[in-house]
Amino acid sequence: MVKEIRQQLADHPGIRNGSVKPNYEKCITIATKTSLKEMFAPGFITIGLPFVAGILLGNTAVAGILPGILISGVSMAISSSNSGGAWDNAKKYIESGQYTVEGQVKKKGSNEHKAAVIGDTVGDPLKDTSGPSLNILIKLSAIFSLIFVYFFDRTTFLCSIFPTASSC
Repeated sequence: MVKEIRQQLADHPGIRNGSVKPNYEKCITIATKTSLKEMFAPGFITIGLPFVAGILLGNTAVAGILPGILISGVSMAISSSNSGGAWDNAKKYIESGQYTVEGQVKKKGSNEHKAAVIGDTVGDPLKDTSGPSLNILIKLSAIFSLIFVYFFDRTTFLCSIFPTASSC
């Protein structure tokens, strides 16, 4: 993306003063292709982990994985959303003019405000994307597992290897 933007700025200097429109479509295409490529591994883990556990170990193993996903996912989502919101609120508090240090009011433009803006930049993705997306991870894992639970019970890999095992 950075290379594309630099290339557009070099090829069309009028972009800087607004006389030439940048090629937004090319940047959107780059961002879309990269995000889809980068989401393959998390998507595979979300769906693949319960599936592999179900095939190899059966539906009992999947029933053990799902609470782990639920507990860790919910706590991560709450933590991400709350910490991102706290950084955002810290910036707003400083901008309101109510923040004082040793009797001196710290406002917009102060070093504290600059630090809060950086914190808000870090916090925005946490509260706007990471926290809510963990909710989707939990739902996908649970729904996928429920859809295939009958399949897991009938085709457990270990039972096919050891058919006389007591759990089969």
